[in-house]
Amino acid sequence: MRFAYADPPYVGQARKLYGCDEVDHAALIQRLDSEYAAWALSASSPSLRYLLPLCPEDVRIFAWVKPFAIFKPNVRVAYAWEPIIVRGWRKGDRTMPTVRDWCAENITLKRGLCGVKPEKVCHWLFDAIGIEAGDEFTDLFIGSGAVTIAWHSYRALKGWD
Repeated sequence: MRFAYADPPYVGQARKLYGCDEVDHAALIQRLDSEYAAWALSASSPSLRYLLPLCPEDVRIFAWVKPFAIFKPNVRVAYAWEPIIVRGWRKGDRTMPTVRDWCAENITLKRGLCGVKPEKVCHWLFDAIGIEAGDEFTDLFIGSGAVTIAWHSYRALKGWD
């Protein structure tokens, strides 16, 4: 199975947070869907209204819940979860453990970029997709490199390397 993870700058945040051009999310979703059997796309909760109409109807929303998150001044309800749009996970059977569609893990701090994914979140996502030895993984937005590093540590934990 070919699996890709995309963690681009969130809709409307590229220039503000990273000083780069906005990502063409419609083209990104089309690429994910045409090139990969399974994929995941990190998003912000406010961007779901924009992103979901661009997605195939059979996507699911997984949730990274953040027990410790940054509380913004003058924002009464904290942004303490992150949606991950997922399509194409491997089907299981009764012998396989059930994986929740959410993961609770604190944000990372002082990792070089805003929004660096914790290793535990990446490992949960790999489990939820049902990645197996021999599957191909592509990290489409390298950023800090944390997701690719987590992929290698996941493979090592599974004894695939």
